[in-house]
Amino acid sequence: MSDHALPGWSRVNLTDLAAYINGYAFKPEDWSEHGLPIVRIAQITGSSADCDYYQGRLSEDFKIDNGDIIFSWSGTLCVVQWNGGPAWLNQHLFKVKPSEGVSHRLLYHVLSHAVAEMDKSAHGSTMKHIKRSELKRYELLFPNSRKEQEKIGRVLNTLDTQIQKTEALIAKLEKVKEGLLHDLLTRGIDESGRLRPSPEQAPELYKESPLGLIPREWEVVGFLDAVELPSGQISPLIEPYASLPLIAPDHIEAGVSRLIRVETARDQGAISGKYIVRPGDVVYSKIRPYLRKAWLADIDSICSADMYPLRPKLLTSAILLRIVMSESFSTYANAASMRTGIPKINRDELSGYTFALPTIQEQVRMENIFQGIERKADKEREALSKLVFEKIGLMDDLLTGRVRVTPLLDQAQATTPA
Repeated sequence: MSDHALPGWSRVNLTDLAAYINGYAFKPEDWSEHGLPIVRIAQITGSSADCDYYQGRLSEDFKIDNGDIIFSWSGTLCVVQWNGGPAWLNQHLFKVKPSEGVSHRLLYHVLSHAVAEMDKSAHGSTMKHIKRSELKRYELLFPNSRKEQEKIGRVLNTLDTQIQKTEALIAKLEKVKEGLLHDLLTRGIDESGRLRPSPEQAPELYKESPLGLIPREWEVVGFLDAVELPSGQISPLIEPYASLPLIAPDHIEAGVSRLIRVETARDQGAISGKYIVRPGDVVYSKIRPYLRKAWLADIDSICSADMYPLRPKLLTSAILLRIVMSESFSTYANAASMRTGIPKINRDELSGYTFALPTIQEQVRMENIFQGIERKADKEREALSKLVFEKIGLMDDLLTGRVRVTPLLDQAQATTPA
């Protein structure tokens, strides 16, 4: 951090900017079916909408309403602006009240940035928490002028709005992809490159099968008739395997078919047997199939024994990936995996899955259609990453005093209503 403050800015800590009021320690006997809802971390993070209620009276310090800043300081570390109406705040959550002369708008962004930074070094390996003393030790530069605070806050709000709109568009595209994938795997693409009419629209294009009506050109096959599974393992301690990327379930982003990181077997200290992966194989996580972790390999690599390198025989690699990521396959895999203590699908269970197989030519047409919408989603994800990095960079410049962000302030003043 800079050793000097900018003109009109002061060095402060987080406790100078706000008061942090811990929520009330509700007991089970306080719970009711009536009154105001009790807000816990699950409601803050959105992981659960279910809540208990309290119909008694408490200090207004424990009451929250729309727009209040809530700081989860234990377990899940995050800062949100509450928009769920009047409620009571549970313990392990701070209600954040701006100090006099401090912009609520800018405080939210500053605190969010600071908590994200502190999260990296928070106490507790499994249950993180931030102490009040850490809030006092966290120093930053902050503008003295309320007017300047509001301007900066509006710039950051504009970025947040753009981020939220992009996230919403990505979510919409993912829904469209899911629906399109279902249609492609049940109706397919005709020779003109269009989605085949539904059985209701053109029954003559379909035939009866054990799976119901399927296109006349398709056949029902077992999964292992269309896919080859590995027959042996190799040692990751010897070359060339020690220098190859080793893919494990935690290297693949759930539901997105994308590698999060690439590390060699040597870097990971791998010692147990692994499977060989060739370009074109689909690496599928056999454990916790509800996470939908699969990756279409484009490099020589190896994978852990917790994954299957699926080698297509009657399928293109791309359509094999679509099948294992489909709702139908995931539903089957989830049901089969729940028969054991740890969710896991084995070879025998894989062999029980059947599907309608299009011709190779139609599979190519199907993938061309799917890639069109996937490119749109990838473009929006790239835009989202740029927006997030832009906000992080702006906040870092602001808190370190490297940049006064004057051009952005001028832009906000010219384009954003007060």
